[in-house]
Amino acid sequence: MKKYKKYFLACDLRDNPKIIEEYKNFHTNENAWPEVRESIKATGIINMEIFLTGNRLMMWIEVEEDFSFERKAEMDTNDEFVLKWEALMSNYQKPFSWAKKGEKFKKSRNKQFII
Repeated sequence: MKKYKKYFLACDLRDNPKIIEEYKNFHTNENAWPEVRESIKATGIINMEIFLTGNRLMMWIEVEEDFSFERKAEMDTNDEFVLKWEALMSNYQKPFSWAKKGEKFKKSRNKQFII
């Protein structure tokens, strides 16, 4: 049986209802770029869900056991569709004040509570 890891990430959108609606529209099944979807799977992401409250995005990903954020970043920098998509999405996303330059989504360090 294959083992998977899970990560939770967060990012803010610019706090403007029109911008938030446009962002949501880009992420519908009809409008998400198929090349970007393919690249997500190619990096080892099995499942991805994005949740929104206000202007805060929360992303849950389930990944293959050998998944690496560094490897994903390297693959992304060599994919013209991902680069164009990320440039477009940067118009909507607002990095956290504690994010490093170029960082948008911040991952949770670890589980904090077990119930």
